[in-house]
Amino acid sequence: PAEPTLVLRLKFLNDTERLARVRPGDTVGALKRTYFPGQEQQVRLIYQGQLLRDDTQSLAGLHLGHLSVLHCHLSPPSTAPTAPGTPGPRSPAPAALGVGSLALPLFVLLLALLWYLQLQHRHVFTATATTCLAGLTLLVTFVAFAMYRR
Repeated sequence: PAEPTLVLRLKFLNDTERLARVRPGDTVGALKRTYFPGQEQQVRLIYQGQLLRDDTQSLAGLHLGHLSVLHCHLSPPSTAPTAPGTPGPRSPAPAALGVGSLALPLFVLLLALLWYLQLQHRHVFTATATTCLAGLTLLVTFVAFAMYRR
């Protein structure tokens, strides 16, 4: 007689599911090879909180029932180590200077220029403008300390 088939629910971290038709005599490794071809080393199967490490273990030995849930975690593929003398994978390039990384230094430079102008040309700056410049300077000082305190 033909061996009965089970339907298992393969649930992924992003809450998507796949149904897998298996036989109780199949092994964990066979399940990985069938439903994750080429990714057998990256897939981790978890059943009832236990990581299924032994690829030779049969599914019947796990006492899986119809529509049992196997949680699946797919790791990103690892890069194989390279032999000496062969070029390895390139290290990531340093992040390019963007507007965000230059905004605070440019703002501080602009404030310094405004303070210079305020000291050199007092007659142009009203009391309100000087007070606003002082408040803005305090605000930028707090932001700078908060950003660079790490």
